[in-house]
Amino acid sequence: MSGPLADIRVLDLTRALAGPWCTQILGDMGAEVIKIERPRVGDETRHWGPPWWIAPSPTERGESAYFASTNRNKRSLTLDLASAEGQELARRLAAKCDILIENFKTGDLTRKGLGYEQLRAASPGLIYCSITGFGATGPQAGQPGYDYLIQAQGGLMSLTGWPDGAPGSGPMRCGLAVADLTTGMNATIAILAALHHRAQSGEGQWIDLALLDVQVSWLANQAQAYFATGAIPARTGDQHASLVPYQPFDTRDGLLIIAVGNDAQFQKLCAVLECAALADDPRFATNPARVSNREPLIALLAARIAPWSVAALQARLHAAGVPCGPVQALDQVFADPQVRARQMLVETPHRRLGRIKTVANPTKFSLTPVSYDKGPPTLGEDSAAVLSELLGLEPPAIDALRERGVI
Repeated sequence: MSGPLADIRVLDLTRALAGPWCTQILGDMGAEVIKIERPRVGDETRHWGPPWWIAPSPTERGESAYFASTNRNKRSLTLDLASAEGQELARRLAAKCDILIENFKTGDLTRKGLGYEQLRAASPGLIYCSITGFGATGPQAGQPGYDYLIQAQGGLMSLTGWPDGAPGSGPMRCGLAVADLTTGMNATIAILAALHHRAQSGEGQWIDLALLDVQVSWLANQAQAYFATGAIPARTGDQHASLVPYQPFDTRDGLLIIAVGNDAQFQKLCAVLECAALADDPRFATNPARVSNREPLIALLAARIAPWSVAALQARLHAAGVPCGPVQALDQVFADPQVRARQMLVETPHRRLGRIKTVANPTKFSLTPVSYDKGPPTLGEDSAAVLSELLGLEPPAIDALRERGVI
């Protein structure tokens, strides 16, 4: 592997999405990631289908699209952590790693002899990151937490969806598992910070990361608005609560998002739409005034925008310096010239499929680029290699472990 983390080894005891998202990022940046999976079963997302790259059959294991989305650049080692032999192998592997990431329920790994304090004695420089739904403290510590539940309890769903009284109103789940994904990102940030601290001090540390904490932290400006006013923010559907106009508009052939962030942009928008008088109207001249008079302004703008095509109006607004963009389905996203220019669709090798399409890592390093050397692994495809390379086990010993169901 190449990349800025090429000298780092990660023991990945995570499954589902939040943890694997973190370890995929680390793998993209060059870290060697050893993914521990249950023998015969593997990460549960291997079974989350359809859709499939390869559908399961009575004689053949499937390859789910879900698993493939978050497990490239990893080696798969099957290991039975419920067995004493599996636990001992995991301890030996942890001693060879810089980072251990896990998302077991609070206390589960400690009962297996794989808790942070238990591993720290042999590996004082180990960075140990625990990802749970609710963290290691508080009344819900130890309870399982899933993205949907966290979006609800953490406030995101209360902010998402059409306002009360509108057709289809009510709290709405986001179309992506944002609590999981943002927790994976925060885990990556925390681990890199801990690596920096270790480089200065030689000390590893434990990172306690909860999906609920991350979701609450991402409330950002909505939380601050609540602190400032005491008013609970309402759902605003496809409109921005604090900026106008900042929403989709119907054209004759589709939706166009127009995102006006300041008064100068509003003046430019009005010039393109040949309604410059609106920019001087005291009801609309400033953003606070536009927020207060949202409905009449949107009605006036909508009438001006409706005759345009998306492409024509987008071109004119871009030329004038007004931010805008189409609402695109995924086929349009991956055909978008900007997305293609940024190389956000890449292919990785796969043991069964040859090559597999995947969404690229968005990070562009000038000296240490990310790489896509290894596609999502088939279950246990690296078991023998990892045990041989890191622990020095010979083929007969590995075969014996396989016969006993340890790997």
